[in-house]
Amino acid sequence: MSHIFITGSSDGLGLMAAQLLVEQGHSVVLHARNVQRAEATRRRLPGAEAIVTGDLASLQQMRSVAENVNALGTFDAIIHNAAVGYREPRRVETEDGFAHVFAVNGLAPYVLTALIHPPRRLIYISSELHKQGDPSLSDLNWTERPWQGQQAYSDSKLHNVLLAFAMARRLPGVLCNAMTPGWVQTKMGGADANDDLDQAHRTQAWLAGSDDPASQVSGKYLYHLKAEDPLAAALDGSLQDRFVAACEQLTGIRIAA
Repeated sequence: MSHIFITGSSDGLGLMAAQLLVEQGHSVVLHARNVQRAEATRRRLPGAEAIVTGDLASLQQMRSVAENVNALGTFDAIIHNAAVGYREPRRVETEDGFAHVFAVNGLAPYVLTALIHPPRRLIYISSELHKQGDPSLSDLNWTERPWQGQQAYSDSKLHNVLLAFAMARRLPGVLCNAMTPGWVQTKMGGADANDDLDQAHRTQAWLAGSDDPASQVSGKYLYHLKAEDPLAAALDGSLQDRFVAACEQLTGIRIAA
């Protein structure tokens, strides 16, 4: 049995992965944005060990989530699933002055990675749209560029891959991977999505809890249990380090590795 924490697991693919992992006998800690969503999630998955609450658009609440997760002990795996989509019609600024999409999708995985005790496995949920992300890393916070919601989302999904690969290099004893669930019909994906929803949650669950030797990989980008080629620029260690350094500068929080 593995001890697993999943961000953004009050609904959607995060909850689907949690349900599968609980069915497999793992001890799963969920995450919800607020108490109301946590209560609804508890009714949907009563077999979860616990539910940690906190809005990952807020640096203070990111810290609180990390503290509460650490208080629950050491984890075997963490799935960084929480994200917002590409439909924000304008730049929404968080209480810390960050673009909302960048804060939740890009900075929160970084901050939680820095502050939660390292598990044995780290999984970062990306998207095929990461290949449309901007590898220049210029204007990460969208203070100079005209706002484009889909581009902001694509950039953030590239950031997830960069962080996963950076951690794979920095934490050789931890299995660190990025993966895409495919374009599926969730609230984020929308009604036009045409990928297989039944497969969308299985790769992250497999990476988090499986003893299959094929799951014991690191520094990979996966889709439906198989490694695929990411955007070529994401393989550049110096670019990975630049993203980590930018997150450190923006948040004041440093990854020890």
